[in-house]
Amino acid sequence: MRSAFFRAVMELAESDPRINLVVGDLGFGVVEPSAKKFPKQFLNPGVAEQNMTGIAAGLALSGKIVFTYSIANFPTLRCVEQIRNDVCYHKANVKITSVGGGFAYGALGMTHHATEDLAILRALPSMTVVAPGDPVEAEAATRAVAAHDGPCYLRLGRAGENNVHTGAIKFELGKAIEMRDGDDVTLISTGGMLESAMATAEMLRNLGVHARVLSMHTLKPLDDAAVLRAARETKTIMTVEEHSVIGGLGSAVAEVLAESGEAVAFKRIGLESKFSGLVGSQEYLRERAGLSVAAIVSAAQKLMKSRRKLVAAGA
Repeated sequence: MRSAFFRAVMELAESDPRINLVVGDLGFGVVEPSAKKFPKQFLNPGVAEQNMTGIAAGLALSGKIVFTYSIANFPTLRCVEQIRNDVCYHKANVKITSVGGGFAYGALGMTHHATEDLAILRALPSMTVVAPGDPVEAEAATRAVAAHDGPCYLRLGRAGENNVHTGAIKFELGKAIEMRDGDDVTLISTGGMLESAMATAEMLRNLGVHARVLSMHTLKPLDDAAVLRAARETKTIMTVEEHSVIGGLGSAVAEVLAESGEAVAFKRIGLESKFSGLVGSQEYLRERAGLSVAAIVSAAQKLMKSRRKLVAAGA
């Protein structure tokens, strides 16, 4: 996703001098091409993310479209006050970009585990929150947030993610992408869990279960219509995210369902609200946290079983 993001930013910068990139002194292998080609549209304030955000807000209020960029929690949690007061309050055209959502930097420990960012950024007024599911969505999302007038949070994976989409996509902020249809259960994923959601659906198909998969790349504004349509048509919904179960995708979908009055079996698959004491690869940490494909399949089967009991009871 990281490479797709930089490819899109460079193409945008070439055609629009308002595009600026402000980074927190990292990622030189991917950052240097932008710095060399567009020196007047690039700034590195150093390891000072609060300053980075304040500078970005100032540039935006002078007419620029500014992407800030850093690892995991650093452009978000380290400078929440500046994001809230400088960016969101003024509805500044700043696009906060985080690389390494979830456990992508798992070997560096909990300080680099971005597991609460979606909840916190989603709560801020004026903020649009986007977590693309693969490199195809990442490139489209970069262009979409650049065109959007106002603050955005773009949450990326680290590198090496596979393309889940096999062709061109129609990407629109606030509109989920239906990856496959199904009428037994709906899997709604956000961010880098899209590939796992698709693998889960395929395993369920082999078990005779037809799963619908929605890529909910935008958490705010959420595609309420897609959620409610899934509730009516499948009666069973499970959210899948590499983020705390509190405040992220699962919470957003639960809010819609609770206020809709729809009778639906619902389950959030995500991370417990606790710090991980483990270090290791992203795959290892996902598995230990119950985010493996096998664990998601098992959870879906249990959820469908509970739904059948409700139906049998006349609920």
